[in-house]
Amino acid sequence: MDSPTLSEFDLHLFAEGRHWHIYNVLGAHVCKRRGAEGVRFAVWAPQAKAVSVVGDFNHWDASTHGMSLHEGMGVWSCFIPGIGTGTLYKFAITTDKGIQLLKTDPYGQAFELRPATAAVVTERGHFGWGDGDWIARRGQWNWQDSPISIYEVHAASWRHHGSGRWLTYRELADQLIPYVLELGFTHIELLPVTEHPLDESWGYQTTGYYAPTSRFGTPDDLRYLVDQCHRHNIGVILDWVPGHFPTDEHALARFDGSALYEHEDPRKGQHQDWGTLIYNYGRHEVRNFLIGSALFWLDAFHIDGLRVDAVASMLYLNYSRKEGEWLPNVHGGHENLEAIEFLRELNRVCQSRFPGTLVCAEESTSWPRVTRPPEIGGLGFNLKWNMGWMHDTLDYLQQDPVYRQYHHDKLTFGLLYAFTENFLLPLSHDEVVHGKGSLINKMAGDEWQQRASLRLLFTYMYAYPGAKLLFMGGEFGQRREWSESRELDWSLLAYPEHQGLKRLVQDLNGLYRREVSLHGECFRPEGFEWIDCHDSPQSVISFLRSAKGETSVIVVNFTPIPRHYYRIGLPQGGTWREIFSSDSEYYGGSNLGNPFPMAADEQPWMNRNWSLELTLPPLGAIVLRPAS
Repeated sequence: MDSPTLSEFDLHLFAEGRHWHIYNVLGAHVCKRRGAEGVRFAVWAPQAKAVSVVGDFNHWDASTHGMSLHEGMGVWSCFIPGIGTGTLYKFAITTDKGIQLLKTDPYGQAFELRPATAAVVTERGHFGWGDGDWIARRGQWNWQDSPISIYEVHAASWRHHGSGRWLTYRELADQLIPYVLELGFTHIELLPVTEHPLDESWGYQTTGYYAPTSRFGTPDDLRYLVDQCHRHNIGVILDWVPGHFPTDEHALARFDGSALYEHEDPRKGQHQDWGTLIYNYGRHEVRNFLIGSALFWLDAFHIDGLRVDAVASMLYLNYSRKEGEWLPNVHGGHENLEAIEFLRELNRVCQSRFPGTLVCAEESTSWPRVTRPPEIGGLGFNLKWNMGWMHDTLDYLQQDPVYRQYHHDKLTFGLLYAFTENFLLPLSHDEVVHGKGSLINKMAGDEWQQRASLRLLFTYMYAYPGAKLLFMGGEFGQRREWSESRELDWSLLAYPEHQGLKRLVQDLNGLYRREVSLHGECFRPEGFEWIDCHDSPQSVISFLRSAKGETSVIVVNFTPIPRHYYRIGLPQGGTWREIFSSDSEYYGGSNLGNPFPMAADEQPWMNRNWSLELTLPPLGAIVLRPAS
């Protein structure tokens, strides 16, 4: 049976910016026409004078396979018989000035290995998915009351093959999944694996929005990685970059000789920090291109969520610009109204079509209601990265403990806004690169104090309200700053102190998943209560976490001085026990703490009727709960 041609309805939906399966229409698709097997090509290039398909099948001759224009729609298409999967191709576009451009397919679903840039005809639908149970459970998932603990991975530098090359997607599945299972994370987040020309961009300068990078294998190889994750109950989040795109001549920039995907005016169309171009979110077809890309990953690769990069740069017209270098919106303000509507529609469509998936915003400003529904003025994201918590906490831990009492507000200020959004606490790749040093080297003091402080930091993060994210290498105390060009320093795991850090992260994930008080009310103020936030002279804080009738008490000592007979107030009497200590010798600590059950005293303290005397370990955090 012949495959359908491009319909007027397809083109109409695309022109409106609402064709949610546009990846099945534009690009290259193996099909049959009048009994002949071949490939249908379609591309949006409304300002072009002529377009043809060139490739290895016609010796890259632009005069051989011309495309026909669908009048009024700006879409060109043709059918070429006798070619199929594996064919290399590009579009030869003649501009209205008669200049011929050689462009890759914006909707290409596979590409050659860089530095080559041709698209590769590929065919979907043959992969044997085995994750039906996972997808069904995800659709019913109450994520707001569930543990979300994410291991952030750069595929090219997590681990290398013995020969020094990158691991393939399938090799990552074989090695990364057992490691993540051992550590207990609920999700893996991949730095962008969308196709990109420059290794040093880490994937954040994307040219192939519908294609996994060929660095690590084929599209089906990536599907295998995702499928295996799901079979082992691990979710997969993809870092996705709709905020800007690179200026490479073979890709989207001035695609048909005009500013098609970007703005013509550089005051709107150029990103000054990164030397990239900014999408024109006011154009229907551009919005459709981007939302179609998001849906493609959720659909064709069963991805469980997207982390949307650099949202702040999208929201503000004056982002990183001086006065006179930007244009105000129609109301005279600096808000990018078109980007706001794009993000709202992105979140509405993704979450309605793929229930249970997460869309996370890397948004670093005080923009309100990022994670609230569009219907009440929000942007509609599920989660927002809590950059304020991250910066304040790391800045505090870089202070000499002697002076921390003067910076106590960095521990307490975050709770003033902690429940204004659904926050994720990120210790991400951005904090261990470009001269910032590794996590452990940010910690003040000698090597013992650095390790103790890192254990404290991780325990504090897992006890604090919000979802969790940790970049690879942090879990075992990687010393060197991260580089995309080399693998992690796995040899460190030969040393007991680094083994201890890894065991700590493993047990924290177990504690977080097991204790409903630590994950059940992460996004609501009912789940948190200060016991004492005022002990700045001793740099100690204590607080409650509660959910579904269960309670945990967390006490953190941010100095290397042990605190004996430290009394805290309790929400109830009875027997209490210490269920976790970052200072355990099992993790490389001094093993100072409270190993035996403790009976609460009927002595009022900190405005509570019950209290308890504790031993607080140096640079340590402990978790208590009622013995019953």
